Amino acid sequence: MSPVLPPNFSLFGKSLLIIFGVLILVAGCGFAVLSQLQPVGNASQVVVLDITEGSSLSDVAKQLHRQELIKSDWAFVWMGRLSGSDRKIIPGEYEFHGGMTPSTILEKIIRGEVLQYTVTIPEGFAMSQIADLLHERRLADRDAFLRCANDPAFIRTLLLSVDTLEGYLFPDTYRFARHMKPEQLIETMVSKLKQTLSKEDRGRAAELDLSLHEVMTLASMIEKETAKPDERTLISGVFHNRLQKDIPLQSDPTVIYAVHEFDGNLRKKDLSIDSPYNTYLVVGLPPGPIANPGRAAIHAALYPEPTEYLYFVSRNDGSHEFSATLAQHNRAVRKYQLRQRRRSS
Repeated sequence: MSPVLPPNFSLFGKSLLIIFGVLILVAGCGFAVLSQLQPVGNASQVVVLDITEGSSLSDVAKQLHRQELIKSDWAFVWMGRLSGSDRKIIPGEYEFHGGMTPSTILEKIIRGEVLQYTVTIPEGFAMSQIADLLHERRLADRDAFLRCANDPAFIRTLLLSVDTLEGYLFPDTYRFARHMKPEQLIETMVSKLKQTLSKEDRGRAAELDLSLHEVMTLASMIEKETAKPDERTLISGVFHNRLQKDIPLQSDPTVIYAVHEFDGNLRKKDLSIDSPYNTYLVVGLPPGPIANPGRAAIHAALYPEPTEYLYFVSRNDGSHEFSATLAQHNRAVRKYQLRQRRRSS
């Protein structure tokens, strides 16, 4: 005797088959997608990828696929959209390798883990030299950097009452990424200077009756006058003595700063140039820094060595001869400068 089947068995069976088929299809699609989201497998394959401003998730996926960093661009886009990351793309230069999973790659991009480059700003570099260095390292456009550093409106946002940032871009070793805006680079360097200047430094400047701007100006001159650490405070002492006696500072580096397109040879006619930076003619400090001084030069400006010296002249070996009187100074000039000129002529 045959079993009695429910009258709706045929419909029920078909429904089960359909559900089962859908499950198999979904599982198959999921497996297919997951297989496309596995690492390419070659960890030694390192690629630097530049993701430009405004790039979409699809644009990034195509770049990654062209570089063989992912198996499938469509799977990468699907994963990004599913996680809500498609609108979180941070532009910049990234380093990837073939052993990374697509999810790791995507996470790196939305976190903005961009490549950073080490750059050292030497002590005594002028603002134009810093701009040249950053331009050479492809970290900033030279002209854009200088425009920003001379923009009064931007400078006010840094809480500085100066016309230019010459002297305020602290020399140090930095880690910068490509595509950083000039404002970001400058803010980092100015912030470093503010961190370097302690409360005691500001108090010491007040004791000397000097403004911060005057301290930075004097420090920049000391920085440019000598590269010998043991001479900085002594040169500072000479400058402080001259300032107190209202004697022109007669600093060659300030004149050089005023000479356009200086060729490395300071001529007698240059000492008569009409400029507020010509400290042979103008009594007191120039209007502002002539370079960006380091911590040691700033300290020397604040703590000059007590001395009777009023003069110094280069010995042509990186050191200087110091004198208390004009007669002594003239003898030193004849010994070290005039003799050198005769040798080189």
